[in-house]
Amino acid sequence: MSSRSVRIGTRGSPMALRQTALVRDRLVAPNPELAAAGAIEVITIRTTGDRVQDRLLAEIGGKGLFAKEIEEALLAGRIDLAVHSLKDLETWLPEGLAIACVLPRDDPRDALLAARGTTLASLPQGARVGTASLRRQAQLLLHRPDLRIVPVRGNVNTRIRKLHAGGVDALVLAVCGLERLGEAGLATEILPREIMLPAVGQGALAIECRAFDEPMRQLIQPLHDQLSAVCVGAERAMLASLDGSCRTPIAGLGEVVGDRFILDGLLLKPDGSAAIRGRREGELRNAERLGTELGRELRDRAGPGFGLG
Repeated sequence: MSSRSVRIGTRGSPMALRQTALVRDRLVAPNPELAAAGAIEVITIRTTGDRVQDRLLAEIGGKGLFAKEIEEALLAGRIDLAVHSLKDLETWLPEGLAIACVLPRDDPRDALLAARGTTLASLPQGARVGTASLRRQAQLLLHRPDLRIVPVRGNVNTRIRKLHAGGVDALVLAVCGLERLGEAGLATEILPREIMLPAVGQGALAIECRAFDEPMRQLIQPLHDQLSAVCVGAERAMLASLDGSCRTPIAGLGEVVGDRFILDGLLLKPDGSAAIRGRREGELRNAERLGTELGRELRDRAGPGFGLG
C-alpha cells in the first residue's frame, strides 16, 4: 500500500455517510497507517438520484441513478473506491469496474413504521402508506389492495418527518437502514418475507473499484464476506436472467440454511394485481446457476404481460 491517501466516493446522505464511515473504520482496523489524518479521504458526490426528488426513480431511469456519477468518478480516477448499498447498483456494471468486496450482510427485511403503532394487517381501510419503491408498492397492494400508496422520496430522516407530520399513515423502510441510523426502535412491525420479499441485494454494502486496481483489491479483501457475496451474487444472476425494466417490480432473497442454498424470487405487476413466485434450492457452489435458472423460470411463466425487457 502506497503512502498516498485512499479516496472513497459516496453519496452525501446521512445513510451513505454512515455506511462509508463503517467501511472506513473497518479499513483502519487492520491497517493502522490509515488512521493518520488525511490517509482516508471521503469524497461526497451528488448523484442524479439525489438531485431529482420530485419524480419516482422508475420514471427517470431506476436506482442506478444513485451510482452513475460515482462510477464516472471511479473510471476517471478521481476516487479509488466507492461504497454503495448493493441494491442501488445496476445489474451490469460499467466496463472497467468491479464489485471487489461485499461486507457481511445485515438484516435484509423491510419494516413498517405506523403513526399509531399498528401492523400492516391492522392499518385502517384506505390508509396512506408512503414509499417510492415499486417493489414495496406492488407487495403492499397484493396483500392490501385498499391501501393508498403515496410516493415519498428523500433520505430516511426526511421520510420519517413526513410520517410524524401526518403526511402519511405509515412508511415501509429497510430494517438495515433504520439500524444503521440508530432508528430501529421506530419500526412497528418487521414484515415477513411472505408479505414483503426484499429487493435484490438489500442489506448488503458493496465496495466498487476499478477492475484492475490490484492495490485497492488487496486493501479491501479483509472486509469481504464470501457467504454474503454468494447469496447476493445469486440474486443478481436471477435479476440478470429476468432482464426486467425499472418499471417491473422484482424481489429476491438468497440464504444458506444448514448446508443448502435457497433462493426465493418474486415478479409482480406494479398495481399488485398479479404475482409470480418461484424458488430454487441446491448446493451453495451452484448458487449463481440456481439464480440464473430461477430468473428464466419466472420470465417464462410471466409471458409478455409483466413488461419485462
